[in-house]
Amino acid sequence: MNHFQSQYPDPIDGIDLLPEDDLPANRRIYCNRDLRLDLVEVIGFDMDYTLALYRQEALDQVTIEATVEKLIRHGYPEALRHMPLELRFPIRGLLIDKKLGHIIKADRYGYAKKAFHGTQLLSSEERRAAYTNNRIRAGTERFHSIDTLYAFCEVTLYAAAIDLLDSRGGHVNYDRLFQDVRSCIDEAHRDGSIKDRIIADPPRFLRRDNDLGPTLHRLRNAGKRLFLLTNSDGAYTEVVMRYLLGDDPETSRWEEFFEVIITDARKPAFFTGQQGFCRYGVPYQIVDSLEPRVIYEGGSLAEFERLLDIRGDRILYVGDHIFGDVLRAKKVSAWRTLMVIQELTDELAAYRRFAGEIRKMHGLEQRRYELLDSLRDRQARVRSLREKSSGVENEDLELVARLARREEQVSAIRLELAGIENELRDLELRVDRAYHPFWGSPFKAESELSSFGEQVESYACLYTDRVTNLLHYPPTHFFRGPRHRMAHEP
Repeated sequence: MNHFQSQYPDPIDGIDLLPEDDLPANRRIYCNRDLRLDLVEVIGFDMDYTLALYRQEALDQVTIEATVEKLIRHGYPEALRHMPLELRFPIRGLLIDKKLGHIIKADRYGYAKKAFHGTQLLSSEERRAAYTNNRIRAGTERFHSIDTLYAFCEVTLYAAAIDLLDSRGGHVNYDRLFQDVRSCIDEAHRDGSIKDRIIADPPRFLRRDNDLGPTLHRLRNAGKRLFLLTNSDGAYTEVVMRYLLGDDPETSRWEEFFEVIITDARKPAFFTGQQGFCRYGVPYQIVDSLEPRVIYEGGSLAEFERLLDIRGDRILYVGDHIFGDVLRAKKVSAWRTLMVIQELTDELAAYRRFAGEIRKMHGLEQRRYELLDSLRDRQARVRSLREKSSGVENEDLELVARLARREEQVSAIRLELAGIENELRDLELRVDRAYHPFWGSPFKAESELSSFGEQVESYACLYTDRVTNLLHYPPTHFFRGPRHRMAHEP
C-alpha cells in the first residue's frame, strides 16, 4: 500500500515544464544509462550533501578548528593553530598516499596524472619516480580515497600539516599523521564539537533550497513512494530536516514527505548486511513493518525490500557519495542511482567561460591526428625513395630531388606538430586552472576520465548538481543515455 497518495494539489500545477534543451546547463539532469521515471515506484534520498547542502567553507573551518585542538592535545605542536590553510585545495576523487604523504589525481586506469606533497606540486620527474612502474590501486591499505565533500577538511588539514612538519626537519610518519587526522575528525563529530554548532545555527552551515518542498510534493503527487536513508543519527536528522522543510505550507511536519525514514543506516554496510530495523531510541527491538512518519535506525537493503515488497529495479536512490551511496548500491543491488555532484555547477560555469578555448583544443587535436597520419605516410615514402636511391649506381637527379622534397615535407609536418603540441599544452593549462586552480576538472585527468569520472560514468545512472533539478522533469520522463562508441567506430 502507498501511504502517500497525496491529498495536496500539485504546487506547480499549470506551470509549463521547460523542454530539456531550454533548461540552463546547471538545472539539467545528465544521463549515463537509460532510465524511465514512469517505471520508478520508490525514490530514496540521502540527507547530508544531498537534501541538505552545506556551506562548505563554514563547515570546513569549524571542523578544522575542532580537529586541530584535538591534535595538539595528542602531542602535535601548537604551531598547527597558525599554519596556513588552503580550503580550495581538495577536490573529489583524490587519493592519499599515506606512505609518502603525496596527494594524487589518477586517471581511470590507475596512473598518477598529477600529485602534490602537502601543497607542493611534484615535478613530472618526481611523480614518475614514485608511480610510473606501478598502477595505483585505490582501496588498498596504502591509499585512501576522497569520495565526498565531507572529507575535504581531511585533505586540507593533512596537506597543511605536512608542509609545517616537513619545514621543521626530521622524520615525518605520513601514515601516522593521516590516521591521527582522521581519528581526531571522527572524535570531533562524535563528541558534538561540530554537530552541536550546526544544530545551534543551521543557517550558517546549511543552504536552504526553496524548491525542495515543491520537488518532493510533485514526486509524491505522481504516486512515487519517498524514503529518507541517512547515516546521521535521528536527533541530528530531525534538526536538519526541520530546518529544510519545517515551514512548508502544505505539511505540518517534515516527516509527512516520506513513507519511510531511516537514520544511523551505516552505509555502505546497509547495502550488504541482513540487519533488521529498530525504532529510533528503542534499540535491539526489531520491527516487522515500517510505518509512515516514524523514524527508524539501522536496517539493511534486504530487509527494506522485503518489508516494502518492492523490487530493486523499481527503486531510484539519490545520493552524493560515490562509494557509500552510488557505487555500492549499484554493485550489490538493482537499485537505479542519481548522484548529486555540487561541483558540477562550477564545472559547467568554467566550460561556458572557456567554450572557445575548448573548441580550439578539439580542433587542434583533430589536426594533430590528421598530421600524424600524413607523417606516417610521408615517412614511408621517404624510406621507399632511400631504398631505391641506394640501389642506383649513377646518381639519379630526379630521384634525389623527389627525396629532398619528401624530407622537407616530413620536416614541415614535424614543425607544425611541435607548434600544435605547444599550443595545446598552453590551452590545457589555462582550461585546467579554470576548472580548479590546483587539480583541474575532477572528472578528467588530461585527455582521459579521472578515477572519479570513471566511477560516475560506470555507477551513476543519472547525475546532477542538486535534487531540485527533478522539478523540471515530468515524473514520466524517459532519460536516454548517449550511444557509446568504441575507438574504431565512425
